[in-house]
Amino acid sequence: MWKTSSILAVVVLALGGGAALPETASNVFESSATPTPANELDRIVFAGLSKLEIQPVLCSDATFVRRAYLDVIGTLPTAKEARDFIEDADTENKRVALIDRLLEREQFADYWSMKWGDILRIKAEFPVNLWPNAAQAYHRWVRASLAENKPYDRFVREMLTSSGSNFRVGPVNFYRAVQSRTPEGVASAVALTLMGSRTDSWPEARLSGMAVLFSQIGYKPTSEWKEESVFWDPLHGSTVAGNVAPGRAAITTSTAAGGGEPTVLPANSGPQTAIFPDGARIELPPNRDPREVFADWLITPENPWFTRSIVNRVWAWLLGRGIIHEPDDIREDNPPSNPELLAYLQKEFIAGGYDLKRLYRLILTSSTYQFSSVPRFSDPRAEAGFASYPLRRLEAEVLIDAINQITGTSDLYTSAIPEPYTYIPQDMPAIALADGSITSSFLTLFGRSARATGMESERINNPVPAQWLHMLNSSHIQRKLEQGPRLKALLGSGRRLDELVEELYLTILSRPPTQDELATVAEYVQSASSRRDAAFDIAWALINNTEFLYRH
Repeated sequence: MWKTSSILAVVVLALGGGAALPETASNVFESSATPTPANELDRIVFAGLSKLEIQPVLCSDATFVRRAYLDVIGTLPTAKEARDFIEDADTENKRVALIDRLLEREQFADYWSMKWGDILRIKAEFPVNLWPNAAQAYHRWVRASLAENKPYDRFVREMLTSSGSNFRVGPVNFYRAVQSRTPEGVASAVALTLMGSRTDSWPEARLSGMAVLFSQIGYKPTSEWKEESVFWDPLHGSTVAGNVAPGRAAITTSTAAGGGEPTVLPANSGPQTAIFPDGARIELPPNRDPREVFADWLITPENPWFTRSIVNRVWAWLLGRGIIHEPDDIREDNPPSNPELLAYLQKEFIAGGYDLKRLYRLILTSSTYQFSSVPRFSDPRAEAGFASYPLRRLEAEVLIDAINQITGTSDLYTSAIPEPYTYIPQDMPAIALADGSITSSFLTLFGRSARATGMESERINNPVPAQWLHMLNSSHIQRKLEQGPRLKALLGSGRRLDELVEELYLTILSRPPTQDELATVAEYVQSASSRRDAAFDIAWALINNTEFLYRH
């Protein structure tokens, strides 16, 4: 594997290169500009921090460009993109302009489809068994909705009320991507995904009352292998025998994966009464799909369950922590850390017509989003008050895409399922993978979501020793660095040492090196057996630096 000198290079650059984001590195990670509120969001946050006697600090341009690229499109800026932004003299408007450009990039839909794929459980195989064709259809619908910036209320309504083939009507897979298709199981998935609430903490009557609204979903196999139609069946519920909603019959799910006619259980007579999560009762009309009735209740400006969940989830995605924390654990005894901030975001989201990109832009262009990540506050309330941007390790897909972008290499993604659509083009980035069953050993090792429950905690970004060993000492990473055409071209370009090092830093860390770092690198190169070997060692040291591995 790697030489002892390479290990020394990692240690030297990690200690001398600001890997732990030290307070003394303000010229690298922080701006000298005094933070001021850019919008009402900021005024609310600043008022809370003022009560804690906390004065936040803004991040530097180099930190912001990297942060914005990773948070908006899940992709590193190129060396040129980073340099152009850092050197842009329009300090008044360039950060807002960058956010606007990134929101229109094609990778925006790829990255956010990955995020939604986790909570919507887009996965062909165990435990939800969508099958590859259905997983691809589901992902295409999600990605197309994000690319066109479909209003969130319409996105959710389509997901709740669609009917048709799971191979051809993507959103019907929402009802198939649950481990339990009982009315209670479906209601729990709806509550978690669209209301940010875990029903295991609900009173029993609340869940059973809501479950009635999902007791008339039918699942019927077609003549095509593993295809299934999801539909409103007013005569037959979709639950397993023994879990029949009052007044309905049930189709057993034993035939869901194959051909043949479903088994029909006898129905009882009488009307059905459903109970919404807010306690309101309704007698279901016999001529209307109860899913539509629920959608009408959920997607209204007056209903706080709907907007509260999505604005809190988006805030958590961008700021690393929900205003209600965790973002899928909203309950009465888990109050928001800043109720006024949450209420403001809800109001703005409704006023903007449920426009998700408008919500992203509101948060991303705030001064709050631009706070430094250098830890400087000992008060435990600072974190809940969003006094600084939280350090977070890159997601597995984002990390391997960044390494591949730097080196000019690719990874092979495969699925064990012998089905169509499991071949992945060589140049496809990991953030664009549609199906959670299509994976690699790297993605598994670095905590990619299992997409089994739809909970945010399924994605594991906490570092473990095996991950450090892989980055430091695996043939997988070594081959990329030594054989990657993009890195080889850069290191063999014949540039002066200072120019080469600057390009390496901009390529990997999205910033130029400090004078101390230049001196450290020059000293290392002089002691190395060859400049080429030393350059590879330096690149290897930089990708093992915490500054590269983490969002900051």
